[in-house]
Amino acid sequence: MIEDSPFVAAAPVLVPMPAERPYTYAVPAGMRVVPGSIVRVPLGPRQVAGIVWDGAVEKVDAKKLRPIEQVFDCPPIDRAMRRFVDWVAQYTLSPPGMVARMLLRAPEAFDPEPWIEGLQRTFAKPDRMTEARMRVLETAEGGLAWTRSGLAHAAGVSSTVVDGLRAQGVFETVMIPPRPVVAAPDPGYAVPSLMPDQSEAAEMLRTNVATGTFGVTLLDGVTGSGKTEVYFEAVAAALDRGKQVLILLPEIALTHAFLERFQERFGAKPAEWHSDLPPRMREKVWRQVAEGGARVVAGARSALFLPFRELGLIVVDEEHDPAYKQEDRVFYNARDMAVVRGHIGGFPVVLASATPSVESRVNASQGRYSRAVLSARFAEAALPDLKTVDMRRAPPARGGFLSPVLLGHMRQTLERKEQSLLFLNRRGYAPLTLCRVCGHRFGCPVCSAWLVEHRFRGQLVCHHCGHNERRPEACPECGTLDHLVACGPGVERIAEEVVAHFPDARTIVLSSDLMGGVRRLRLELEAIANGEADIVIGTQLVAKGHNFPNMTLVGVVDADLGLANGDPRAAERTFQLLSQVTGRAGRTGKKSLGLLQTFQPDHPVMRAIVSGDAEAFYEREIAERERAGLPPFGRLAGVIVSAVTRAEAEAHARGLRRAAPQATDLFVLGPAEAPLSLIGGRHRFRLLIQGERRADMQGFIRTMLAEGPRIRGSVRVQVDIDPQSFL
Repeated sequence: MIEDSPFVAAAPVLVPMPAERPYTYAVPAGMRVVPGSIVRVPLGPRQVAGIVWDGAVEKVDAKKLRPIEQVFDCPPIDRAMRRFVDWVAQYTLSPPGMVARMLLRAPEAFDPEPWIEGLQRTFAKPDRMTEARMRVLETAEGGLAWTRSGLAHAAGVSSTVVDGLRAQGVFETVMIPPRPVVAAPDPGYAVPSLMPDQSEAAEMLRTNVATGTFGVTLLDGVTGSGKTEVYFEAVAAALDRGKQVLILLPEIALTHAFLERFQERFGAKPAEWHSDLPPRMREKVWRQVAEGGARVVAGARSALFLPFRELGLIVVDEEHDPAYKQEDRVFYNARDMAVVRGHIGGFPVVLASATPSVESRVNASQGRYSRAVLSARFAEAALPDLKTVDMRRAPPARGGFLSPVLLGHMRQTLERKEQSLLFLNRRGYAPLTLCRVCGHRFGCPVCSAWLVEHRFRGQLVCHHCGHNERRPEACPECGTLDHLVACGPGVERIAEEVVAHFPDARTIVLSSDLMGGVRRLRLELEAIANGEADIVIGTQLVAKGHNFPNMTLVGVVDADLGLANGDPRAAERTFQLLSQVTGRAGRTGKKSLGLLQTFQPDHPVMRAIVSGDAEAFYEREIAERERAGLPPFGRLAGVIVSAVTRAEAEAHARGLRRAAPQATDLFVLGPAEAPLSLIGGRHRFRLLIQGERRADMQGFIRTMLAEGPRIRGSVRVQVDIDPQSFL
């Protein structure tokens, strides 16, 4: 007890800002807080939400302490989640306050949802009976409470009929609790009939859930093998044990189809969590997850920081997907953090993919993870025949990008009234626009990147900072009219070529920058699944888990695209992407074909995909990683230094390099200008730290940052542990 003070205690509070430690606040007399309590505290001139944290408070003069203003009526953040926040902060070298910020993203949810005014039947009878009143009374039988509008809608009458009955005392006003965001899922609603290998994998997952202990299972199955149905059995087992479940998905666009599949199995949809969710719904989901009402959540990577009350299983679908890596403020990989969350909470984690990451395959081979393999498609549907089209021998017509071989198969597919998919991982119409007369190239004014032409919108767009401008008629350098030329293809240009060859075909372009956003994208995907398109042209968005029943031809326009950079994961990424996109064909049993247009038909990645020998690819890639000491056999971290001037960025980066401690198991490469050396008007230099698997990477970087130059002026330093992008 603090003497001569109205406060009885002090508490450490972690606030959502770049704070390296909790701040100490006084606890007013009569206020009770525990570790995990969500509170409102003064921070400078503002009031912010924070979390009462673990550990001892600092020794501060009681008179200098500011008081906690309010304890929210909210379930405390449990110890496992607090440990997880600390672990993520320590591993990613991020301020704990910034990690806590991800946990506190729904401030309106910290107070309970208000109860709703409802109506309940009394024993009174109306003065006269009409057909409309009869319907209302029949609907309200059973003593359930209804909202006014809900009762009127269910009975098929106007609200004035309900008002009249209430005025006569036939209904009384009662308060009813807020509605759940989704109905409770039923594990026994529609138990599927599984194939033998599915049953074996499902039993492995059910057993892991039943033990209630930590363990990771890699669910490795070819495209169309029914992995979702298998891990749904693990979800059912967790629900039977009274546990909550988190299912992570890499893309918002996948969510709609997934929700329907989930509802078919469990009789209700899971709660959603992603950036496209309206704020009010986010608050409801956050609150009901914290209270235990929402039993299953399907969401993007940020769902990992929801305050689950009884979490008992995490499933990471498409675990290989780069979308799980966040590269803003706190740099983390949701797949890896899901494993950590399971370890801290003591429950199982399932990683599912048709093309697992090299890291997950190595972990499985070394016994850290269990592995369940589904080697055949569901219901014995055949995988597509895969062939390369050697673009040196079958080049496209002048000005075109589709080979005669691919066009011929597209024509045959149309004649059979089946669907074709053309894949090119490049948005827009063309990646570069230049002037034929003077050679002027259209570049972003604040990035070291070319502007991409989007002809549908009539704009030139930077895909890194978002800068856009109208496509001019004349060259801004020499003033010549009508001499601007588009170089290279994007999906819009491929669509133009397709329409020229097949004017009567129904063609759809799918891209993440589609006008109309996610809502339109979902409608387009639904239309394709319903057979309302003949030819689909899309970016990597089409490679992610979609089920198109009538799709029998997949053509990859530029299969070499992902191999043309210095990314150490380039071969793995290309293999995964091309395997996934060709896997969209023939999922319902029809004979199907995948064609890869390439100038390198003998490249190991192309040979592995065409032969269907994924094991040979993984063996080769794993051996190369081991020889080079690259993850998972070694460790990598990136340090990105940016500033408004090139000199500032370079000077600070060189200062950090000089401050790097001496170590035998870690070494620093750079600094060098990043491949994208200018983004958003900021010049960028990179240092890459490489070391042995057991090296203390975080300690090394902490020392380097502490001993290096102080951050001044416009300089910013970002640390990326386990980088996925090298741009």
